[in-house]
Amino acid sequence: MQYILYFLIAIGATTAGSMTGMGGGVIIKPLMDVLQTYDVATMGVISCITVFSMSVVSIGKQMVSRTKIPFDIAIPLAVGSVVGGYLGQWLLDLIVDALGADQLVTVVQNVVLGLLILAVYLYMKNKAHIKGKNLSGIPVSLAVGCFLGVCSSFLGIGGGPINVALIIYLYSVTTKTATVCSIITILFAQISKLVTLALTTGFAVYDLSVAPVMVVGAIAGGFIGAVFNKRCKEETVDKAFNAVQLLVLAIAVFNIVRNLIG
Repeated sequence: MQYILYFLIAIGATTAGSMTGMGGGVIIKPLMDVLQTYDVATMGVISCITVFSMSVVSIGKQMVSRTKIPFDIAIPLAVGSVVGGYLGQWLLDLIVDALGADQLVTVVQNVVLGLLILAVYLYMKNKAHIKGKNLSGIPVSLAVGCFLGVCSSFLGIGGGPINVALIIYLYSVTTKTATVCSIITILFAQISKLVTLALTTGFAVYDLSVAPVMVVGAIAGGFIGAVFNKRCKEETVDKAFNAVQLLVLAIAVFNIVRNLIG
């Protein structure tokens, strides 16, 4: 039963993540917090592996479909996210060691996530009335990518919602273009985190028994979501994006309250 539940979480989250550029981790990690089956560090690793699998499939599908990818934006963001992914994992390990309690770490992660999601939701709902920037240049994109990588790795969410909103605002691109850039950034951030783990603690210390099932779900979700993204109108992608933000915000608030009074 547990494996079926985690498979459904993976395929549902990564379908939405691939379609909207959120990555899926933003749904997977809070839901795993709700289930409380694993410790914080293990949940982060499982979420990372799942999101990585989705990203590979989604990008591959986008390339096969000959989706236009703005590499001048995407590549520097991706490179920056590698550094950010390393810093985010270091920050998470530091806080886990400092607080020494999974409940407190979960509260910190969900508070930060909730605030970021609320800001993203408000921006996406009002972006038509907010004048975007037209930033360019490799140094700027490297810095933005680094910030996104830190958020992605520290929160264990892939970082998609933040990626999409920030890319739209800073580069004045459409949601679909931001989605492609976001998925590429997510992929490189997860690679950075996985390499960091491999070179430090290794994977043997984590209970990754559900990871294969979730990877299968992520592969299916990445493919399905990429198809939806290609076929859906811009407005539909926007609506799906905003709906998921409200869901994630509600889950984050629930996790905060339960861990504070639990």
